[in-house]
Parts: sequence; C-alpha cells; structure tokens
Amino acid sequence: MPRKDGGCDLTAKEVSALFSDPAWAATFPPILSVDQAATLAQVPKQTVYAWSSRGLLKGCSRRAGKHLRILRDKYLLKLFNEGLDGD
Repeated sequence: MPRKDGGCDLTAKEVSALFSDPAWAATFPPILSVDQAATLAQVPKQTVYAWSSRGLLKGCSRRAGKHLRILRDKYLLKLFNEGLDGD
C-alpha cells in the first residue's frame, strides 16, 4: 500500500552513512536511550514512550529492566520507511 506522506524511505546504507561522522556517532550510539531517541527524532521523550506503549517500536526497542533501549538504525528505518503514527 502506498504511503500517504509520499515516502522518504532510507536504505540501511544511507542510515550507516549518517553516522560515519565521529561526532554524530558519539552523540547517537548504536543503542539509544529514550532521551537520545527523542533528540534524534526531534520529538518529546513522552512521544517515544507513547510509541513504545502503543507497540509502534516493536522490532527496534527492548526493555532492560525499567529502561527502554532503542536500536538506532532500526529506529530510523522504522521512522522514515514505515512511519510511527499508528495508521
């Protein structure tokens, strides 16, 4: 089904290239905290928690005790290729 937003699909290679700069790689490591994931997506951290609660981060996040950890590359692929609006 075509996306309503016209798409902005990224490839895994493009995502890797985004973090080839050491400064970006240090700021956004492969495993993100909620704060880092929110900053990367430029959304409030409550939005990241809401996405997780609604099951929209399946496949790119995992709970470590009470902490939510997010796989950076899969998160970006999901955000840009699938969207996280729940539609």
